[in-house]
Amino acid sequence: MPTVLYIRGWRLFFYSNERDEPPHIHARKGGAECKCWLNPETFDVNEDYSYGMSPADRRTVRQIIFEHFDYILSEYHKFH
Repeated sequence: MPTVLYIRGWRLFFYSNERDEPPHIHARKGGAECKCWLNPETFDVNEDYSYGMSPADRRTVRQIIFEHFDYILSEYHKFH
């Protein structure tokens, strides 16, 4: 599980066994976790699932992903 970013307590990372899926990123902080799909054509982020996250947590993770979208996508392609 390589960590791509660690910002505001959120660890953004990939799982190594998800090679057949489209670009996405996982985020975890404490007991909260989510998985978000990355769409480079539309520069969009869609949440696949989340556990233990408040609406504020969701907004924070989306903001972090958007601020680092190109970097996350490039790291995803390097890793996979």
